[in-house]
Amino acid sequence: MNYDGKIEPGHMQAGDPQAFDASYDAAGTPLAGDDALERRSRRVIVLVIVAVVLLATALWFVLHGGDSADKAADTTQVPVVTVIVPGRSSVAGEITATGSLAARRTMPIGSVGEGGEVREVRVDAGDWVTQGQVLAVIDRSVQVQSAASQSAQVRVADADARLAQANLDRGLKLVDRGFISKADIDQLTATRDAAVARVGVARATLGQLQAQNARLNIVAPASGLVLQRSVELGQVVGGGTGVLFNLAKNGEMELLALLSEDDLAKLHVGTEAKITPVGSGRTFIGQVWQISPTIDANTRQGTARIALKYDPALRPGGFASAVIESGTVVAPMLPESAIQNDAKGAFVYVVGKDGRAHRRVVRTGLVTANGITITSGLDGNEQVVMRAGGFLNDGDKVKARSAAATPGMAK
Repeated sequence: MNYDGKIEPGHMQAGDPQAFDASYDAAGTPLAGDDALERRSRRVIVLVIVAVVLLATALWFVLHGGDSADKAADTTQVPVVTVIVPGRSSVAGEITATGSLAARRTMPIGSVGEGGEVREVRVDAGDWVTQGQVLAVIDRSVQVQSAASQSAQVRVADADARLAQANLDRGLKLVDRGFISKADIDQLTATRDAAVARVGVARATLGQLQAQNARLNIVAPASGLVLQRSVELGQVVGGGTGVLFNLAKNGEMELLALLSEDDLAKLHVGTEAKITPVGSGRTFIGQVWQISPTIDANTRQGTARIALKYDPALRPGGFASAVIESGTVVAPMLPESAIQNDAKGAFVYVVGKDGRAHRRVVRTGLVTANGITITSGLDGNEQVVMRAGGFLNDGDKVKARSAAATPGMAK
């Protein structure tokens, strides 16, 4: 600025209004009227364009920026789950059951004679006996004397019969000479016949007494294992005393296996079963010989009776488990980790095409060393969550990863 108040070109100051006025050029020289107007118009247009761009950018962020953030958040929070496609496997059917061991045929033995005092007990529980073996001896002193007396009566009757026969023989020799009439012969014949009949009666009575004496002893009706002894020395027994011994016929045992209605329907007589008594560590082979025709209304279970041969390790009343063959089953098989359970029953999570885990109710079947078969609820082509199912909810978005792609995972 010179001393006469004029602004020299190129010396405009930042605080001067002219520095921001479109009516001046860069040298500070005032512009003509048209040029100043054109300069202002261009400036306004630029400002409007900038404002429109800023407004459009803000509007785009409002409409799309939140979704992108949500998607980014979702991407970071979506859990990765291991899935398996089970397919369908052919599995040898096995039914597991538990039950109690018992004698297949229990024979209660009591006193069948007139009874008396027990003088000797020759066996105890756990002993093996043969048919006809004496288990206990009953006092028979009185009965022996009665039998001896009757035996003497037999000899008397026999002597009378021999005498009557001799008289008849002599009479027959005299009748030809006329010393004895035929009427006398008839009398002698009748006497002889009566004597012979008395011999028969005496012998029959003796046999009866001897049979009664033989029945005084308690005898095994068949070979087998003595399960229980309920008699002691000095005890007086008779027909109403009750059971003195319990015998397992031929030592045969059985397992009374409790099974559900579905499992019973899969069995038939002759099916092989493997029995493992508790505490023995041994496995015995048996066969189903009877299937319960009725179902318990309270437990909804029935009994399969599995016959077993005698072995000292099989103790009636003991507890045992059974694995029974039930044919071949073709069904999907899953590892135990894939199956969840709650109050509503068993279920799995299936990853759908929408990338979400969906709860699927299933019904389990055979339990094997390789997994658990699924009898209903799956066809084998689904992507089933193999692990971490307990942390999912129905409808959760997940990222599926195949079990085959996971190092060290059992297929």
